[in-house]
Amino acid sequence: MAACKLAEATITDVHRAFRSGGLTAKRLAGMCLERIEAYDRKGPRLNALITVNPNALKAAAALDRKFRKSGPAGPLHGIPVLLKDNVNTKDMPTTGGSKSLEGYIPPADAFIAKRLRDAGAILLAKANLHEFAVWGETVSSILGQTLNPYDLTRTPGGSSGGTGAGLAADFGILGIGTDTVNSIRSPASACSVVGIRPTVGLVSRAGIIPYSLTQDAAGPMARTVADAVRMLNVIAGYDPGDPATAWSIGRTERDYTRHLKKDGLRGKRIGVLRSFFGSQPIHGDVNALAEKAIRDCRKMGAAMVDLDTPDLDSGRIVSDISVHLHDLRPDLDAYLGDPKAGTPVQSLGEIVASGKYHPGIEKNIKEAMALKRDAGYFERLAKRAKLQDRIMALMAEHALDALIFPHQKRPVVPVGESQVERNGSLGSVTGFPSIVVPGGFTRPTETAAIGVPVGIEFLGRPWTEG
Repeated sequence: MAACKLAEATITDVHRAFRSGGLTAKRLAGMCLERIEAYDRKGPRLNALITVNPNALKAAAALDRKFRKSGPAGPLHGIPVLLKDNVNTKDMPTTGGSKSLEGYIPPADAFIAKRLRDAGAILLAKANLHEFAVWGETVSSILGQTLNPYDLTRTPGGSSGGTGAGLAADFGILGIGTDTVNSIRSPASACSVVGIRPTVGLVSRAGIIPYSLTQDAAGPMARTVADAVRMLNVIAGYDPGDPATAWSIGRTERDYTRHLKKDGLRGKRIGVLRSFFGSQPIHGDVNALAEKAIRDCRKMGAAMVDLDTPDLDSGRIVSDISVHLHDLRPDLDAYLGDPKAGTPVQSLGEIVASGKYHPGIEKNIKEAMALKRDAGYFERLAKRAKLQDRIMALMAEHALDALIFPHQKRPVVPVGESQVERNGSLGSVTGFPSIVVPGGFTRPTETAAIGVPVGIEFLGRPWTEG
């Protein structure tokens, strides 16, 4: 960064360049904006960002003045962040990707947006998402389809695909995603970045457009584990605006970076969740990369334990246990109906009546309109509790520190198709923490010069992010 190189820059690179005088926050923000201008609406037209902060350079200049006078404003001083556009910002619209909320500016920042500003970050842009986060291809009525930077014929995963694609394209250094079923980890896998879905209650969801408060989580996305962890330090913690965070008291750590150890796998026991692997030819590339990851873990000192778990099936976890569609209407209605919010629509019913949404979400939102929190809903919650117990017992029986599996059994789908065979439901339905890290690339194709990214997921017990 001394030579102002943006590609793949980390927080450490940026702060070193700030201290040396080779870079300023304003210059860094300008470099990101130049790259956005060249690649988001022009060139490959990634279509990753809904709104670019018109005051980004002004905010960066203020940070530069602060730096010259008294040093950095906080641990993320001058770092450009891409926020998924379901996170409230007081100075930019928050749309959820929907024309029904076009132009809506919330009265206050979400808790995590304020935390990021207080840490010195620059909220550079609001990223596209699958509308209201309800599926996984990152297509919305307000912006359309986001493309995968590694293969422009494919989706970037989702629903936080604008954040994932933007980070892969070096539009920012850090990003925020949200995750109800797969939505942080899917684009992390598809775009070769890191995504952390924290334990429900570690990071506040206050001021974020909800999908299912039973399962919703917000978390960091970045190009390296170290950067994602530094971001987690800033956004984790108790918030009276989200009662779930009360469960984090006494269970969080002041500094998760102490766990960033090169030999951190030595002596660990990792369970290989074989039921989350595919068995058909279409799964070959992903399986090969997952097996390499397993061998790498073993080389780094971990004991790898094959698990025989035919009862654990990621697809059935979604169809039989997940409550995301049951929660969508009541939880979204509570957000939209808040009299202090001043949203242009006050309920999911009004969104449906307006017709201002992408036709691709119609089936899901109309199904959500018809669902109730009835006996079937509470039966799912009972199954959820049994699944939590099953995973805890599995880890206890085999003395495991974590589970490992490919996030997606096959590569991310081409544009126009629906995501299939993703494995993120285990983390989201249990509420347990998980992280997706880059696992490599499939064989090159005509449209993917170095192949399509594949992510490897690690899942742990609650509150074991460290």
